[in-house]
Amino acid sequence: MSEGGEQVKRVDDTVETVQELGRDIGAYIREQRNQAEISLRQLAKLAGVSNPYLSQIERGLRKPSAGILQQIAKGLRISAEALYVQAGMLDERAGGPIADAVVADTSLSERQKQVLIDVYESFRRENLARQSGSTAAESSTTDGFRVDGRAIVIETPATKE
Repeated sequence: MSEGGEQVKRVDDTVETVQELGRDIGAYIREQRNQAEISLRQLAKLAGVSNPYLSQIERGLRKPSAGILQQIAKGLRISAEALYVQAGMLDERAGGPIADAVVADTSLSERQKQVLIDVYESFRRENLARQSGSTAAESSTTDGFRVDGRAIVIETPATKE
């Protein structure tokens, strides 16, 4: 294939990738909207976008900006970060859907959310270390909690082995 043909193919592949991302985020938004039992019109109003524009996003005809995704996330009461990841604007962070669920929970304070995520991540690190043949003693002391300078150890059935 000639150099010009290669460039056209790359452009076509890029356009196809953008369209695929648009369909993915649109389908994800529709799924979240249906789970929340919110109509297209209601979400459009909550997000401050027009009904036709939101419909085009859901059908994969438009790719929303980060700002629009943030407004949609607010209307759906989910994490904007989850939409950014789904749209390919942001890499998925550690914790995945568990951390997303904690972040999206409006009944928790920001401090509570951070503590829950920290505890969850410390358990994951501990389990990964154990699976790779490491012992819990090798894990970093900064992973735990300290009260008045003393370390607090939380025992679970998994840690009592």
